[in-house]
Amino acid sequence: MRTEEVGYSMLKLTKKADYGLMALKYLAEHPEISALSAKDVADAYGIPAQLLAKILQLLTKHGLLRSHAGMNGGYALAREARSISAYEVIHAIDGPFFITSCSKGKAGCELTPSCTIKEPLARVNETIAGVLKSISIQDLAEHELPAGRVRETQGLVELTR
Repeated sequence: MRTEEVGYSMLKLTKKADYGLMALKYLAEHPEISALSAKDVADAYGIPAQLLAKILQLLTKHGLLRSHAGMNGGYALAREARSISAYEVIHAIDGPFFITSCSKGKAGCELTPSCTIKEPLARVNETIAGVLKSISIQDLAEHELPAGRVRETQGLVELTR
């Protein structure tokens, strides 16, 4: 069966989170440059500079980037790339993520008393968060995941089939 026939949907990042990860990866790949402008990064990936500028400001507000004013200003990583996780970037941009609406908050939904999948889905959510916390911006910049992290993501795929 092809995915087009079934109409699968997938768990995916927001465009803003995707752009944020791409930007931090780009900054990590260019440590020789003290600061890069939003336009520099946007041009490198062909993404809207104005939207990226807002994302970079948000990441600066959350302490993941430093901004430098002036003629040679721009943005730089606030910490070493290996100490910034993909989870931190996504959380800074989108806030907490949940794979189901019942996982949000303590109130639950009207089906909570009879629900049999809330706990298993909460474990899937925790596993996804754990994998994202284990992937650093440095890992993304090096274009590979350490062997242990590849196994973790393969296990996650098995959990969600």
